[in-house]
Amino acid sequence: MMCGGPSATQPATAEIQVIADQVKSQLEEKENKKFPVFKAMEFKRQLVAGTNYFIKVHVGNDDFMHLRVFQSLPHENKPPTLANYQTNKAKHDELAYF
Repeated sequence: MMCGGPSATQPATAEIQVIADQVKSQLEEKENKKFPVFKAMEFKRQLVAGTNYFIKVHVGNDDFMHLRVFQSLPHENKPPTLANYQTNKAKHDELAYF
């Protein structure tokens, strides 16, 4: 995959669910609410100095959120961070760079 451009959208994997779970508390703090459902559905990956993950997450009912999670390079040994997110998304909304 080339550096810079995001990958095609792919179905979420167990690895992506782990990444989403690692930033769930950051999102809950920002939104000031708990998400009993937090299921990663699909994702895009963008290689930068580290990796940006764009993850569509089902948060209950017909509600979805798009997360941008930054994972630094392995040697930096840092947990993923929630860089940005979008609320009020629907199941069919396309994951786009934000």
